[in-house]
Order: sequence, then structure tokens, then C-alpha cells
Amino acid sequence: MSVSRTPLATALERGPLVLDGGLSNQLEAQGCDLSDELWSARLLADDPGQIEAAHTAYARAGARVLITSSYQATYEGFAHRGVGHEEATALLRRSVELARTGADRAAAERATAGNR
Repeated sequence: MSVSRTPLATALERGPLVLDGGLSNQLEAQGCDLSDELWSARLLADDPGQIEAAHTAYARAGARVLITSSYQATYEGFAHRGVGHEEATALLRRSVELARTGADRAAAERATAGNR
């Protein structure tokens, strides 16, 4: 199941949107250590399942806009950790994919619950 992809401007015209909370707060609540310079962006490579789980939790709670875990990620920051440009690009793409997967998972759960 896929969540409908409404352009942001269109969604805003329809009324208020619920935005996820601080992603790092949810990740810390899940037991993640974010003391690294890359914060949650480190998890893109080391534990992407934690990021997906955080997005799913926010979507379950009603968030309609998810913030990717790339806000601390930069090519320079990844390079400092020994990650090359191509891999960094893949990690940035992964940040979007994980948010979409989390939203899709929550939507599928709602659909399944609605069919019971």
C-alpha cells in the first residue's frame, strides 16, 4: 500500500498539516545513541531500521509530514567519516526512502485495522 503523494502547496491549501516531532527525540526514546557528529544521519548507514521505525511511529500518531534524517548530513560530514560522494548520495536518498517506507507501513497498518 502506498500513501498518496500530495504536493505540499496543495496540502497546505487544504488546511493544517501535522508534522512529526523531533526525529532525534524519537530515536533517543528508541535507545539510539546520537552523540556522533552526524547525529541521526549516522543511523542511515549504521541502523536504518531505527530511522524507519521512528518515521512509522510518527505516522501512526497522525503525522502527515515527515522530516528526513538528513538534516545533519552533508557530503563534507560524511567524507570526514570516510564515506565517499556516491555512498553519501545513496545515504541521502535512503533518508527519503525510509520516511516513505515508514509512512507506507503506518498506512498499511491503518488499512488492515480498518478491515477487521
